[in-house]
Amino acid sequence: MTQQEGFAPAQDRAEHSTTTVEQGPFCVARCTCGWRGPARRARSLARTDAEGHAAGQ
Repeated sequence: MTQQEGFAPAQDRAEHSTTTVEQGPFCVARCTCGWRGPARRARSLARTDAEGHAAGQ
């Protein structure tokens, strides 16, 4: 099976599984690789941070 261009192998995607966590009035994006985004008041901004991290930005 060949790797498709533009797609990471399943193991690489698994290393960057992101989620958001509520901390009082803030929401923080976190990743299984240890990355943590800045605290945001808007959940949508925390989700955007997580999507950017997972995409490699």
